[in-house]
Amino acid sequence: MWEDPVIEEVYQARQSHSNQFNNDLQAIYQDLKAQERKSKRKFVSYVPKLLKDVSL
Repeated sequence: MWEDPVIEEVYQARQSHSNQFNNDLQAIYQDLKAQERKSKRKFVSYVPKLLKDVSL
């Protein structure tokens, strides 16, 4: 199977970050939000779009 070295590097970085928090999703989320606040970048959140009822 063909492997992309860039994708492999992303997977390794993600796994390393996850391991720092014992794979606790809440702790990972809190860390990422803290990094956002420290970054001084502007982050945008969009309101979810409601889907029309498409039932037949």
